[in-house]
Amino acid sequence: MTDVPPGLCAGESVVLFDGVCKLCNGWAKFLIRHDAHRRFRLASVQSAQGQALLLWAGLPTERFDSMALIEDGRLLLRSDAVLHILAQLPGPWPWRALAWLRLIPRSVRDWCYDRIALNRYRLFGRHAVCLLPAADHAGRFLHD
Repeated sequence: MTDVPPGLCAGESVVLFDGVCKLCNGWAKFLIRHDAHRRFRLASVQSAQGQALLLWAGLPTERFDSMALIEDGRLLLRSDAVLHILAQLPGPWPWRALAWLRLIPRSVRDWCYDRIALNRYRLFGRHAVCLLPAADHAGRFLHD
């Protein structure tokens, strides 16, 4: 991996998510709503930028069953990514209470994460195509 991922500036963070998964889209909307400081940009894994970032990270581009965070040239996956993101959101929000989950071994956290990720379409549904960002989300998504 090179230090600066393609399409990102130094110090920029991006969350990669499945753009057709309804659960993943809900996560992206949650981040847009609660990331008041705009620390995180978003890219679907189906987009050209998402594919380039997956290649940069050495991850599969055909089927990607996780959420990823790329921050400061490092890659976080699964529960590590989720907990890291939640810890950086501003305010006294209820999700800060989830910080104790870091005490659980990563293998156990990721096993639970994988059960949801592998069944996300069946549990939450999927969109026929990747949803496009709304006009009021300018700057939040990496664009083609």
